[in-house]
Amino acid sequence: MDTKARILVIDDEEVVRLSYMRTLASEHCNVQVVTNGYDAIALMETQAFDVVLLDMSMPGMDGMSVLKVIKQRWPECEVVIITGYPGVESAKQAVSLGAFDYLSKPAGPDDVINAANGAMTHKRWALRCEQSAPVATVH
Repeated sequence: MDTKARILVIDDEEVVRLSYMRTLASEHCNVQVVTNGYDAIALMETQAFDVVLLDMSMPGMDGMSVLKVIKQRWPECEVVIITGYPGVESAKQAVSLGAFDYLSKPAGPDDVINAANGAMTHKRWALRCEQSAPVATVH
């Protein structure tokens, strides 16, 4: 059984993608990167991801639109927003749409690792709770 965390980084800036990939790539993580929301959705249709690190400002499909699609189609996937344009309203909107966390750029390696670890821990606990929930029976 593969217990490695599957992480997808969605950011239009190459330096950011490479930085997050280097920070997270290890024997505990499989990290893939894409440059936009359209490519992210297409990739997620072919394979499952545990955690998505999502930039808010991208050409084409913006981060909020990507977040909506991910949470509608893959609700078990945890999403961490990382934005260069943080704001209280966008943070509220992201959380209301199901984002696990919201970070502002530049996010240092420790911030990225902590957010990804927190999202994975949350996902594992949620799955554990679902598996141990009593099954309802019809009488």
